[in-house]
Amino acid sequence: MECVIGVVGSDFAVVAADTSAVQSILVHKTDEDKIMLLDSHKLMGASGEPGDRVQFTEFIQKNLHLYQFRNNMPLSTAATANFTRGELATALRKNPYSVNIILAGFDKDAGASMYYIDYIATLHKIDKGAFGYGSYFCLSLMDKLYRPDMTVEEAVDLVDKCIKEIRLRLVVAPQNFAIKIVDKDGARDYARREIGGDSPAVTTATATIATTA
Repeated sequence: MECVIGVVGSDFAVVAADTSAVQSILVHKTDEDKIMLLDSHKLMGASGEPGDRVQFTEFIQKNLHLYQFRNNMPLSTAATANFTRGELATALRKNPYSVNIILAGFDKDAGASMYYIDYIATLHKIDKGAFGYGSYFCLSLMDKLYRPDMTVEEAVDLVDKCIKEIRLRLVVAPQNFAIKIVDKDGARDYARREIGGDSPAVTTATATIATTA
């Protein structure tokens, strides 16, 4: 019952994901972070088998760090998407990863962008998207309410509407969601949405920023 949601605004991208770790009918934890900070300006929201999800996202993160150390420059968001797609395609006929990805990033020359990559190595550049059972409810809302020039507050409000609809209509809905943002100031935590009460937005300087150290 996982769900990953992504929205691109005028100069930023928002990625949200549920925080449930589930196996069969059991909920093991409700604070699992499914949005990996790849580097200072990239986010990777992933859903799928827990082992594949953790292993593959960490593999991509460490390879991006290695590339930056070797070349003294980071990969762009588009290059990262193509590298990720290539690794999924290579593994597809050997030991495939059961993982679906929404990759968001910010580049100085290209601005904010987002890519959809599924477990069979399909790659598309998108402005909005979602994975998981929650996508059945989110995609129609996004088609109706999304605008390319949305502000951060409007984009987060759209994500909140998606979360509300998932909680209302999905039989076994995830309890909590994490929301992260990436813009010219970097990738960071933005807010959490919890079933007992949604926390306010976190936009202070203490928000988590990924480093390549």
